[in-house]
Amino acid sequence: MKNALISTLTQKGQVTIPKEMRDSLRLSTGDKVEFVRGDQGEIIIKPVTRKVSEVAGMLGKYRKSRPVTVEEMNRSIARHIRNEFS
Repeated sequence: MKNALISTLTQKGQVTIPKEMRDSLRLSTGDKVEFVRGDQGEIIIKPVTRKVSEVAGMLGKYRKSRPVTVEEMNRSIARHIRNEFS
């Protein structure tokens, strides 16, 4: 099997997904994975897509007291570019 990695099963029936695979699947602590049995008996691990209700409000702490205008965004971008490339 190409790109196979090995992990050991614990007494509790748990395995650690190797870091390379976690990175490849963009998994982080608390994420859910789905185990699917393929047609030939292979097991496929798939990240479970989060529902909108699970992520709703995650960015609330970044909320501004008022919306930013397009002009303000453009000025901020121009300022960043000037500072980055001058």
